[in-house]
Amino acid sequence: MRIYQALSALLCYPEPDLIAAADDIRVEVAAEPRIARLLEPLLLSLEGEDLITLQERYVQTFDRNPSHSLHLFEHIHGEDRARGQAMVDLLAEYQAQGFEPAENELPDYLPLFLEFLAQCQPEEAVRLLSDAVHVIAHVAGKLADSRSHYAGVLQGLVLLSPVEPEALTVPPVRDMDEMLETFGPGADGVEPLLKPARPAIAPVNFYPQRPQG
Repeated sequence: MRIYQALSALLCYPEPDLIAAADDIRVEVAAEPRIARLLEPLLLSLEGEDLITLQERYVQTFDRNPSHSLHLFEHIHGEDRARGQAMVDLLAEYQAQGFEPAENELPDYLPLFLEFLAQCQPEEAVRLLSDAVHVIAHVAGKLADSRSHYAGVLQGLVLLSPVEPEALTVPPVRDMDEMLETFGPGADGVEPLLKPARPAIAPVNFYPQRPQG
């Protein structure tokens, strides 16, 4: 579905080609009026502000605010050792579908994940999006709290999912010292983030713990 590609593009670092594609993005999302309305403030911003301002705002929004991170597993695993295994499982999911992500991007990077969904069959894309929608909705809320136009992109993704988002209940451990104190060091004295071993394909788990009741 090309709408995933459009949303992926809007979450990428602003470059002239993205700004030039604003009207094309409007065409791609026109069939989803609610999503189109959510995206319009960001599209108008991209068209109406100078490139340096747009790029500085992007860095401030995503690179300097961990609560807005576009790396999905960061919001549920933090620096927990489980994040590495989740990365490997998601990469295996990509490769099982014949999708090879760029080597310089982690598998849980949301724009990359959306590019993958765009290549999946519609029912498979909806299934995977529904697995991730709880995290996406969480980040959307944080962006909305900050009055960021980027909130509309993630809110649009929530609308594409048939699953009602649930609140995240496990706060991630973001500080490496805290993580080592909580989980202990690895055999080499340093807790690894990503493990080199490749296991058999396992289901991707974006939401390991949900509220009880």
